Amino acid sequence: MTDPLLRVVLAEDSVILREGMVELLGARGCEVAATAGTPGELLAAVAEHRPDVAVVDVRMPPTFTDEGIRAAVELRATRPELGILVFSQHVETAWAERLLEAGAGGVGYLLKERVTRTSELVEALHRVAGGGTALDPEIVTRLMRGGRRRSRVESLTPRERETLELMAQGHSNRSIAGRLVVSERAVEKHVAAIFAKFGLSASETDNRRVKAVLAYLAETGGSAV
Repeated sequence: MTDPLLRVVLAEDSVILREGMVELLGARGCEVAATAGTPGELLAAVAEHRPDVAVVDVRMPPTFTDEGIRAAVELRATRPELGILVFSQHVETAWAERLLEAGAGGVGYLLKERVTRTSELVEALHRVAGGGTALDPEIVTRLMRGGRRRSRVESLTPRERETLELMAQGHSNRSIAGRLVVSERAVEKHVAAIFAKFGLSASETDNRRVKAVLAYLAETGGSAV
């Protein structure tokens, strides 16, 4: 079964990288509805084309500091149904917290140098568009540093915490089992324990996996600035 066609808006100030990504994503079954080289172009493209997900670099014109991720946060606030994947070589922890603090899924933050295959990027795009998360391990580590509120996280066993960290990166139970060298059933038990400790009851409409990840990041990352 093939993945459904994804409509993507791509915000990247480097023309060469932008054009290369358009070709790569197109070859993987994604429709790049529009590209943008500035935050203003990004906002306009999203408003016009209504994509499933926006891919955004952190640093864009005019100052090349944090304009891109600021625009991503604005889109997050005004278009909560839009998947946002920050794709950059820079880590902006405070703005990553802002992206995550709304308490819903559909957010990713990957580092360019750590994505070695186009399939990894496409998988992350589908996960984010579907309401999940896709966070580079370095982003998770940075968010964990300087945390202030740790009550629920501290209640997790070391193995449960490892499981939740991998969930934050977007791994499935099967993938987590392979990385931790345990059975998939053992991972299911860890996930169930995490849900219980985080007070996430079963619901057909709520994605408990995403909520657990966001609660974890909120507690380990502290308050956004």
